[in-house]
Amino acid sequence: MVQTQKKDKSNNDSEIKGKKINEINNENTNIVNTKQNKQNKVMSKVIKNIGIPITNPPKNVCNDPKCPYHGSLKVRKKTYEGLVISDKMDKTVTVRWQRLVKIKKYERYEKRYSKVKAHNPPCINAKLGDYVRIAETRPLSKTKHFVVIEILKSNENK
Repeated sequence: MVQTQKKDKSNNDSEIKGKKINEINNENTNIVNTKQNKQNKVMSKVIKNIGIPITNPPKNVCNDPKCPYHGSLKVRKKTYEGLVISDKMDKTVTVRWQRLVKIKKYERYEKRYSKVKAHNPPCINAKLGDYVRIAETRPLSKTKHFVVIEILKSNENK
């Protein structure tokens, strides 16, 4: 009887050692997983989700606090697509787009244009002639209430 108990103890020790090794392996995989999660969090901090689906996210990183991707600026629902007609101001562009207005008397439509100023973050950096998408945001200055969120078509010829 004594000999069987000793054998059982040795078997228990190997089982305990086996469990400890498995626990250590599990802990190592958890550490790797937490490292991967931290890396994913870092990557998500680089470009945050602004709530509007975009096709061309910015490739550059900026430290502008008024950037919707890297700063703290929140965008609202209204988005427009238009042509940049001026980029002479610092971090600001003028965007113009066409709209149709119905004339009741003649039962026809008339072309009209809307023109607004939009904040141009350094990571996007839209130039004259680019076709861009802008989104409404809180007032950034007396005349700026929009921000450029992506360049749809770049005009590199000018």
